[in-house]
Amino acid sequence: MLKALGQVLFSSGLPSPKYTPTESKGKDYEIRIYETANWVSTSLKGMQGDPIMKEGFSRLFKYIQGENETKEKVEMTAPVTCRVEPGAGPACETTFTVSFFIPEQNQADPPKPTSPEVFIENRPEFTAFVRTYGGFTNEQTVREEYLKLAESLRRDGVQFREEPYYRVGYDPPFKLTNRRNEVWLLQ
Repeated sequence: MLKALGQVLFSSGLPSPKYTPTESKGKDYEIRIYETANWVSTSLKGMQGDPIMKEGFSRLFKYIQGENETKEKVEMTAPVTCRVEPGAGPACETTFTVSFFIPEQNQADPPKPTSPEVFIENRPEFTAFVRTYGGFTNEQTVREEYLKLAESLRRDGVQFREEPYYRVGYDPPFKLTNRRNEVWLLQ
């Protein structure tokens, strides 16, 4: 428990998914090709992402603390991703899928979740356009950064999918400085 809590407190050096950076046309975003990997995930629907992120994180933290079939503690990883799939209209619920990367030692055979709300997701290789920003983040900041990334990609003539997009965080809420957040759009 203390090791996992420490990993949450100090996110630097945590295991992360492997990717290959590629050259981008602009200096305000990166292009990364992520390798196929397993992630542990939970999906929630709602109108506001900030409270949903907390609920999703809580479900996944229970999983890594041993709420799985083998009661195995799983190492904390970074980043925490949230796939955002907006609803069809302005008053429709959005689907948020919060995920933790499964560390290398568990990739081949991740412990099966015991909660019906948590599942193992195999993400095939994908290309992400990534905009990194600092500070504390919230739905409004994510939306602003998403729009900046989309504008940069359009400026450079890059084809991308507008939905879903990813809200990505590397730091716990009580880390005060040198925070790292990202938005991802997919190719």
